[in-house]
Amino acid sequence: MSSVSRKIVMARRFDGMPKLSDFAIQEETLPALADGGVLCQTVSLSVDPYMRPYSSRLKEGDVMIGQTLARIVESRHPKYAAGDLVLHHSGWRDRYIVEKPDETQPLPLLKANYVPEGHPASLALGILGMPGATAYFGLNTICNPVKSGETVVVNAAAGAVGAVVGQLAKLQGCRVVGFAGTDEKVEYLKELGFDEAINYKTMGSLEEVLKQTCPNGVDIYFDNVGGTFSDTVMTHMNDFGRISVCGCISQYNNTAPALGPRQQWLMVSKQLLMQGFLVYRWKDQWMQCMETLATHVAEGKLKYRETVVKGFERAPEALIGILGGENIGKMIINCEP
Repeated sequence: MSSVSRKIVMARRFDGMPKLSDFAIQEETLPALADGGVLCQTVSLSVDPYMRPYSSRLKEGDVMIGQTLARIVESRHPKYAAGDLVLHHSGWRDRYIVEKPDETQPLPLLKANYVPEGHPASLALGILGMPGATAYFGLNTICNPVKSGETVVVNAAAGAVGAVVGQLAKLQGCRVVGFAGTDEKVEYLKELGFDEAINYKTMGSLEEVLKQTCPNGVDIYFDNVGGTFSDTVMTHMNDFGRISVCGCISQYNNTAPALGPRQQWLMVSKQLLMQGFLVYRWKDQWMQCMETLATHVAEGKLKYRETVVKGFERAPEALIGILGGENIGKMIINCEP
């Protein structure tokens, strides 16, 4: 039996900040389910800043990229049953078929059965999903060793990744300085236990703020922002400092390459380690990471917040919002009626 699905496509290539007119909702008829396949109904849709730079790979008419938390409504696969909650990189679709998931998909279905009881299943898209893993591996692997007493600076610190980075660093005895864009976000960082929380939009001189909040220099810098902010932080790095480059949201909507200082001599003279990364390089360690993070959540050692937008059709609005810093914690689209 066939069914109807909605999908959100890129109607026009983005020029700077995306606009609502750059998206379109289309319907498509799904075929009858074949042996070995599963039919999924999206429960929650992930919205993340990385979607902006990665959208450059899309053509007009392509489905917007993204991960879903979905409920299986029909299964003809022995490993999956109707009612199972699963994660999949289906893009922005409210219903879809995965054919022979263990054989044909480079990122196979993953059962979301590791979220601790009493917590929302949508955490599998946030602190217990890609953003949590990004924080975990970006801090503990790229910046290894993370030592008690070190100073860690995190920007975009109230976002889905930054908030976890700060808390993981605190669990390891670090002093954590977080930067965010509103007073409400600053209060959230204080609730999470950050030692210093600063509103970068009202702080004045970043140079002076770093002198005050990091008087002994910066040992670890977890960079989500890039741009002139990072240029300044790098001048405060201690010898043998580690810089984990997770993103550069300040530049995602640029229409021309940004020019900036050339930092090679600074890296040589201070013997810095600076490395970018894509989190799925650690897919072989994924479930070990999820189990560690889930234990911390269950024990109350890791806290979280979600910004929930109701309605599948509002995904474009949410993406524009997250690029403008409107979220606290993980941005989620609730697609259920």
